[in-house]
Amino acid sequence: MFNRNRSLRHLSAIASISLVTGCGVFSSDTSEEEGPIVVGTTSAPSTLDPAASWDGSWELFRNIYQTLLSYPSGASAPQPDAAESCRFTDGSNRTYSCKLREGLSFSDGHKLDAKAVKHSIDRIVKIAVRGGPAGLLGSLDRVETKGDREVVFRLNKPDATFPFVLATPAMSIVDPEEYPADALREDGKVTGSGPYGLEGYKEGQEAELVRNGNYKGFAERRNGAVTIRYYQDSGEMVGALRDHRIDVILRGLAAADVVALQSKRSEDELQLVEGAGTEISYLVFNPKDPWAKKSAVRKAIAQIIDRGAIAHNIYKDTVEPLYSMVPSGLAGHTTGFFDDYGNPSVPKARQILLEAGIAEKVPLTLWYTTDRYGSQTKPEFEELRRQLNESGLFSVTIKGRPWKTYEAGYREGEYPVFGRGWFPDFPDAENFIAPFVGEQNALGTPYKSPEITDVLLPESRRESDRGAVAAQFERAQDILVEDARLLPLWQGKQYVAASEEISGLERALDPSTIMMMWELGRKTSW
Repeated sequence: MFNRNRSLRHLSAIASISLVTGCGVFSSDTSEEEGPIVVGTTSAPSTLDPAASWDGSWELFRNIYQTLLSYPSGASAPQPDAAESCRFTDGSNRTYSCKLREGLSFSDGHKLDAKAVKHSIDRIVKIAVRGGPAGLLGSLDRVETKGDREVVFRLNKPDATFPFVLATPAMSIVDPEEYPADALREDGKVTGSGPYGLEGYKEGQEAELVRNGNYKGFAERRNGAVTIRYYQDSGEMVGALRDHRIDVILRGLAAADVVALQSKRSEDELQLVEGAGTEISYLVFNPKDPWAKKSAVRKAIAQIIDRGAIAHNIYKDTVEPLYSMVPSGLAGHTTGFFDDYGNPSVPKARQILLEAGIAEKVPLTLWYTTDRYGSQTKPEFEELRRQLNESGLFSVTIKGRPWKTYEAGYREGEYPVFGRGWFPDFPDAENFIAPFVGEQNALGTPYKSPEITDVLLPESRRESDRGAVAAQFERAQDILVEDARLLPLWQGKQYVAASEEISGLERALDPSTIMMMWELGRKTSW
């Protein structure tokens, strides 16, 4: 998922802190004997303020904040949540109106009304964190309120995808009395209106969720409390599941563990659920780097990389090679990189470099995050280094950092080439193109592409039938292939492992593969 103009100075206050509710509205229906359901993941939040996050922090936000629209279990299109109803009120997809449910309030008892919604959206735009969610609101002109319960969004251009944007956790509704209009919240606390309250939080370690007694929405909570534990090592996390120290693994399963569970080689009583496969992994080239900015260097790398070897040798075929930024299964998917480059070829890559006057070995450093996407990331980058160095055309080194410092580094333009993963904000081809182009994008590296941003995306947004815009996305991908600024590597699936006593896994993933913790329950308690 994403980012914008993030200043880590604003986030420094979110250190390891315990949060005390003090309001008496959080409660747990989980008995002391059962305890909370404990979920393990390698994807820790980078922030607790929705105005700063276009990334995996959304996993937590979905459960502690509320949005106007969201995805009830089984829904593929946004449905009302904090809203009672939402709709376009004109024929051009430029005016979108939502009416709130009656009697909404935040966990601290403060009123949640139309002004709170306006405040929440306006501050995203005003703060404009680099790499943050302001980039999702490019079509928004202004937010208006009509009384306490109606919010009207005036768009500066037609945008049929706007309801999907409102359903992202980036558009979480926050309390105006607790979240400044022009700055990020810095006390490390949370005030939301979601199904759960955040009772305790230790950055990078643990989040304790308990029922929010003030919640009004569609979620039917099948548990009284959830504890999320954040791991940097997949093996440690799997060990915790097998030792019954955690109940569920959401993200970060190693390929070997998936294979073992699929083949029933595991001696433990564990279950494995496979979710929609729209996760992608890709490389980003920094246009300010003296080597990565050269088109020939990028294209030579595209010509050498053997995606099949990565998928088979590193990920044990739990992922598939990907040849476009839009994954298979979505309208507009192509195989552009394969069509243009074919199978990996060192001679072709050498010719690309020689035609650009590059005869010496190209020195590059490839960067990856050590604790975001699971333990396979380092071996993946070791394989990339091996492939490029064995070509004789490159001298590649690899370096890794924990996500918090890694993210800060790529936003500051430190890395010549760096790896990213992407879980979609919403299930539409637009979300695999729009976030990566333009001055403000999810990568913190401006990517000017006027035909995409000024022609193709506006054309697609005028069309409510999302299956009818394949041509625009196919053309956009042709441009991405020609530029080779982004290099797709593989498309993955979402695997969730759990102990046999946990129920609701099939219902718990929304279309963006964010886990709705309220769907998890214990079979023994039914």
